[in-house]
Amino acid sequence: MAPVAGTHYLAGPVIAFAVIAGLALFLRWAFRGEPRRRPPVDDGLLTRVATLSGRESALALRAVLSDAGIRSTVRATGAHRAEVLVFPEDVDRARVLAASFPAG
Repeated sequence: MAPVAGTHYLAGPVIAFAVIAGLALFLRWAFRGEPRRRPPVDDGLLTRVATLSGRESALALRAVLSDAGIRSTVRATGAHRAEVLVFPEDVDRARVLAASFPAG
């Protein structure tokens, strides 16, 4: 006995809807908005001596360190955070200067 006329026309749209719904669920899972853990940052030879509330403050500390003959760099870690990094041989002197630096 043959299927009821008209039901085979529904199979195509139902299958298409199921595939699109499956893709939507997969993409929602794959690109979910929850924060993911970041892998630890490799600083290489550099050591963090200070974390400041802004890039300008970090650049000011970097200028103080430069005046003392300490090579340093600044890394932005967020919208309003910056870290100052120095080489291991200068860590102790840099931390003393950073401790006396007014945090801005």
